[in-house]
Amino acid sequence: MSSDPREAPETVQTPHRFVVVEGPIGVGKTSLARRLARSFGSELVLEQGEENPFLERFYRNPRAAAFQTQLYFLFQRARQLQDLRQADLFERVRVADYLLDKDRLFAQLTLDEQELALYEQVYERLAIDAPVPDLVVYLQASVDVLMSRIDRRGRDYERDMPRSYIEALCEAYNQFFFHYSASSLLVVNTNELDFVNSQTHYEDLRRHIESPDEGVRYYTPARER
Repeated sequence: MSSDPREAPETVQTPHRFVVVEGPIGVGKTSLARRLARSFGSELVLEQGEENPFLERFYRNPRAAAFQTQLYFLFQRARQLQDLRQADLFERVRVADYLLDKDRLFAQLTLDEQELALYEQVYERLAIDAPVPDLVVYLQASVDVLMSRIDRRGRDYERDMPRSYIEALCEAYNQFFFHYSASSLLVVNTNELDFVNSQTHYEDLRRHIESPDEGVRYYTPARER
């Protein structure tokens, strides 16, 4: 049995049936989603970006590969969420590391006017009936922190990611969630939060995630003991 509390199975109860973790590249969406899924004993739904054959080309030459990259993600996410909708959503807790809405957010950021118009036609034709989460956990971080985390994880295709792209992405996310009202929202500033290596930070954040409170809430990290 693992002695690492990050790997140990838990049986924590949560009032939520579907929790989504969102935020810009490098903020820790997947890491938090994985820990929550272990805590809740839930099904984990990941966006699986590494399966997109166009992603590396996009980071090398965004204008040349943006449209193919975005369409692949759209079809992949639509298929995953339709499968989730067809299953019994109330049978067990689900934790995901993306909202379908983020697909449009990225499309608006990376596609030119004609590509975006075609993308929107495809999006509408798919008629995606995505399940609505009970809670979205929106992870924020400064651009400096995000660039540092992206550099530390050492993915070759992210190595030359321009700072201007991360700045634009953070602004797009902030604008999106400023107007978001589809479900309860917990906004978490992760600049000084380490829910991967600090059990204190993780457990305190998890307790806030477990809260049944509705509306928009803002999380302040607990001090390390």
